[in-house]
Amino acid sequence: MTLNEIKAPVEGQIKAFETLFRDSIKSNIPLLNIIMRYIVKRKGKQMRPLFVFFSAGLFSEINDRTLRAATLIEMLHTATLIHDDVVDDSNERRGFFSLNALWKNKISVLVGDFLLSRGLILALENDDFDLLKIVSHSVREMSEGELLQIEKARTLDIEESVYFEIIRKKTASLIASCLASGTAATGASADTIEKMRQIGEKIGIAFQIKDDILDFDLSADKGKPSGVDIKERKMTLPLIFILNKSSYFQKRKIINIVKNHNTNREKVDWLMQEVVLGGGIEYAVEMMTRYRNEALEMLEQMPDRPARESLRQLIDFTIQRKS
Repeated sequence: MTLNEIKAPVEGQIKAFETLFRDSIKSNIPLLNIIMRYIVKRKGKQMRPLFVFFSAGLFSEINDRTLRAATLIEMLHTATLIHDDVVDDSNERRGFFSLNALWKNKISVLVGDFLLSRGLILALENDDFDLLKIVSHSVREMSEGELLQIEKARTLDIEESVYFEIIRKKTASLIASCLASGTAATGASADTIEKMRQIGEKIGIAFQIKDDILDFDLSADKGKPSGVDIKERKMTLPLIFILNKSSYFQKRKIINIVKNHNTNREKVDWLMQEVVLGGGIEYAVEMMTRYRNEALEMLEQMPDRPARESLRQLIDFTIQRKS
């Protein structure tokens, strides 16, 4: 099933969300408005607002608070992407120039800060303190995850447990906040919100493992070249699996490539081939499927409403996507 087909039941709400998002980021500063228009025109798949809408739809009708929750999440997500591009010194995002490539780092950081502040103001103006609490927790987790990843990239001393802690914080916490805030927007109980947060966390882990797998796919049209994670010295699950089963000398060779030869296409291609032949991809697929199945099992305990099937379809899409 395509993402457009999954979106169909909430097409009207998506349009209302887009309007609220555009209105919320307007400014009296002409430069900011130019940059915001650039951002809006290049929005991605909008999976995170969908997670918000479908989680809300499990318990109630989508309302103004749901739209604000989706907007708050999208502002946070967009701000973190802008800041990530600065941190990673990346000049491209989804096949287009990144903000820092066009307007340099200083402006990019300030634009990210502006989006975060607009999200705070949107929540405070509407007394959405519960939504703000959920999203603020996610911001903290994402920052910690990014810093932990940077710390481990220096030494490449990373165990599988550390990898899962990084992706739980850096990636899964945001999707967890999508489901938690969508549920909270309906007035659901704290216990229900927490269960939905846990479902989102499992989806987020599966989502990140899928990204790891895509980075080793030489054939897929992903919008970015393969091997980027190795170039950025990121220890992904397929690579960690191979390291854990390698001999001492093989492990030293692999770490040397990641540390010192990560821009050498020939050496990177050799390493990617080793990961594929050594079963790293199969192991990652197994772990991704495990987290996806755990999320679906928990989802089955939620109310049997049309949104539950939509959410199931969206979960499947996260691990079947080609980019």
